[in-house]
Amino acid sequence: MGTVILFQVTDEAQSLAWDGEDLVDVVGGRRWGPDGVERQVSVDHGYSFDRSVSSPTGRFTVVYHERGTGALLLEGDRPVRELGRSDDHAGDFDHPVALGVLRDGREVLVHCPDEYDLLEIEDAETGERLTGGDRTRNEVLHSRLAVSPSGTHLLSAGWLWHPHGIVEVFDLDRALTDSAVLDGCGVLSVYPGDGSEVISACWLDGDRVAVATGEEFADEDDTEETAASAGLGRRRLGVWSLSEKRWVHRNRVDFHIGTLIPRGDTLVSLYGHPRLIDVTTGASLAEWPAVEVPCREGSYGATYIPTPVAALHPDGNRLAVAQPDSIAIIALSEKG
Repeated sequence: MGTVILFQVTDEAQSLAWDGEDLVDVVGGRRWGPDGVERQVSVDHGYSFDRSVSSPTGRFTVVYHERGTGALLLEGDRPVRELGRSDDHAGDFDHPVALGVLRDGREVLVHCPDEYDLLEIEDAETGERLTGGDRTRNEVLHSRLAVSPSGTHLLSAGWLWHPHGIVEVFDLDRALTDSAVLDGCGVLSVYPGDGSEVISACWLDGDRVAVATGEEFADEDDTEETAASAGLGRRRLGVWSLSEKRWVHRNRVDFHIGTLIPRGDTLVSLYGHPRLIDVTTGASLAEWPAVEVPCREGSYGATYIPTPVAALHPDGNRLAVAQPDSIAIIALSEKG
C-alpha cells in the first residue's frame, strides 16, 4: 500500500487537475506546488460552478455546475464562451460535457446544449458546431461523456427513465459525417435488456472500455446466469474491445466500484475510499480506507452525494483526492 501525503486547504477542492508537478483547482482558483502550499491564482468566475473537466492537452477547461445548467469554457484562465444545457431533469443527473482531441488534431467540446438526448460536437476554439442535419430524440439522458484517447469514439455513461444506467459508444468519424449516428445505439450499447444496471464506465485506451455494473437487475425476473450470458450480469467489471467486438474480460467483484479512473491495465475505483483494481481479473490490488470519498454510483440520483474529486498524475503513480480539509496524495505502485 502506497504512502499518503496531505496538503492542507482553506476549503475543500471542487476540482483537481495536474499541471506538471502542481495541482490546480480551476473552480476555486487555487494551486498547490510540490511544497503543498496553497496559492490563490485567479478570480471568481461569477457562477456557482462546482466541477471542471480539462482537455487532454490542458489548453481548454470547462467549469460547470454538476446538477445545474451553467458552464463556462476557458482557455487557460481566459473565459472563451458561456455554455449551458436544457433545464429538463438537470437537477437529477450529472452535467454531460467532455473535451477531447480528434484524429486530425482538432480539440472538440461534446455536450448537450439543446436537449438532454441530443449530443452535439463543437470546435472548442471557434465554437463551430460540427454536428447538424436531421436528428431524432431517443430519450437517453446522456451523462459522463468521454472522448477516447485515440479521438475516434465517444463514450456516454448515461441513463434511461426507469431509472436505469446504460453505456453507449459512438464512432466519431461517422458522426461527423452523419450526426444521426449519435441518435442510435452506437458500436457498443449496454442497455436494460443486457442484465444489470451500468454504474460506471471509462476508456482504458483507444480500443478498450471498462464497464462496471451494480446490484440491481433490469428485470426482476432475470437471474444472474441469464444476465451474465446476455451482458455483464450483476456486480461485474467488464472490458470491451472495439476491435474484437467482444468482452475480453468479465469478472464478478465483491465490492462497490463507484467512479472509475483508468490507469493502464489497472483502474482506480472511488467509492467510500480509493481502491486499485486489476482489469483482467477484477481483483482488488490495494486500497486506502483512511482516504474518504463519497459513496456514489451512477450518473443520477441523490444530489447530496457528489461525484468524488480526484486526479491521476499523467505518470500514473500519484493520485490526488479531495478531502474536507486537505488533499490526499497517494503514491500508487508501478503503473500496470
